This record gives sequence, C-alpha cells and structure tokens, in this order.
Amino acid sequence: MTTAVATLSPKTARPLGYWLATAFLVLVVVAAALAPLVTPYDPDAVDFAATLAPVSPEHLLGADQSGRDLLSRVLHGARTSLIGPLVLLAIASALGVALGTLAAWHRGWVDAVVSRLTDVMYAFPGLLFVVLIVAVFGNGMTTAVVALGLAYTPTIAKYTRSVALGECGKPYIDAYRVQGMGGFTICVRHLVPNMARSIVGYLVVLFGEGLMSLATLSFLGFGAQPPSSDWGLMVKEGQPAIVQGAFLPVLVPGAAIALVVVSFNVIGVRLADRMGVRGT
Repeated sequence: MTTAVATLSPKTARPLGYWLATAFLVLVVVAAALAPLVTPYDPDAVDFAATLAPVSPEHLLGADQSGRDLLSRVLHGARTSLIGPLVLLAIASALGVALGTLAAWHRGWVDAVVSRLTDVMYAFPGLLFVVLIVAVFGNGMTTAVVALGLAYTPTIAKYTRSVALGECGKPYIDAYRVQGMGGFTICVRHLVPNMARSIVGYLVVLFGEGLMSLATLSFLGFGAQPPSSDWGLMVKEGQPAIVQGAFLPVLVPGAAIALVVVSFNVIGVRLADRMGVRGT
C-alpha cells in the first residue's frame, strides 16, 4: 500500500490527458444543456441557399445538403447522443448489478444459473440481439436504448460478480452476519455501496461504447429517426454529400462521436486505475 501510494507523484496523479478529456466533456455537456441559447440557428431550419456551405462566419462548421447549420445540429444532437447511453447504462446497471450480486452472494446453483444465462447472452451477438428486438417493437430511440440496455446487462453482471466475490470474502460481511443482519440488508446497505466505486469506473468506460453502439444503430436506421440531429443519424444523412466533395456533414458529427468516446475512455481508465490503487 505504501509503495503504491508513494509512486503516485502529482504529475502522474493528474495527467494532462485526463484533465483535457474532463474539460472537453464538461464543455460538451454545458453546450448541450445551453444549446437552445447558444446555437445560431434552429437545428431543423432548412436553407437551400446555404446547401453544403463551407466554413464561414455565417456557418462556423458549414452546412449540410439541406442548408441546415452543422454547429446548431451537432450541439442539439449532443443531448440525445449523451442521454441515450446514460439511460441504457442505467437499465443495464440495475439488472446487471442485481444479477451479479445475487450470483456472488448465494453461489451454488444460483451462481451456476446466472453464469450460464450470461454465457448464453454473450454467445449471441449483441447487435443481432438488438436488431431482433427492434424488428419486433419497431424503430426508434426508446427501443434502441432499451434493447442495448438488455444487451449490456450480462457484461455488467459478470463484472459485478467478480467484484462481489472478492468483497464477500472480507471480514465485515461475517461481522454483519454475526450481528444477525439479513443477506438482503447486507447487500443493499453495505456490499453494493462498497462496490460502487469500482462499478462506476467500469461504467464510465462503457459509456463511450454505449454511445458508439447507439450511433451505429442510428446510422443503420434502427435508432433515432429524422429530423433528429442525433450524431449517428447525421453521419448517415451526410454520406451522399461525399459524392459531391463535401465532407463536413460527415466529418463534424463523426469527429464529435470520436472525441467524446476517446474522452470517456481516458477518464474511465484513469478512474479505474485510481480505484485499483486505493483498493490495494
């Protein structure tokens, strides 16, 4: 423990990349929240006189093939592009943490059933699972988010189980049992809160993956539908402009997706490392 802490100099504890990623995400979140106030145009306002307009004082990031301002659309689209992964991870966490904790606490046949269930879901391609759900319940952002939430559940369940198995072996669990505290109470009041830091760090990394998955579904036509300014849908709608030599309608939302995903990965990995050091 002493050695691990001693090796953490101020520079390594607060790397530049971590702070740049944090500052960028804070900027994106603030811009998305204030989008109606800071965007120069309505995101759905069509202006054929500005079709595929390049970067200019009137259109700071250019315009798409319908003359819609890309800056306005990408800022408004940040709302659905950020809220969607948050909701799907909330669904996956509620189910995954419950299943993982249940398996680790009871072990035996309960653990075997949960493990086999997650293995079966792992063997089934996640995207195909989502497409099947969308085929049954129809296209739309709500269906895509719920379907991806179910698809991410086994991943979180397996991770939670591995963390909970180590946590269940600690002395405080036996101490609460000796006091006569029930298993459900121990799990809810003590076991899950003590795992929260590790799980949150893992979820931050998964956020970027969830954003990519939702953008992929929107790109394929299963997620957000027109006239939404969701980033994945913007990439799809901007593809025909490439033939005309205009790359901004694809480049702007594509860069937004890439930068946000990389930022979440940088922050998530850093949080996981920090939590791992503290937990030793």
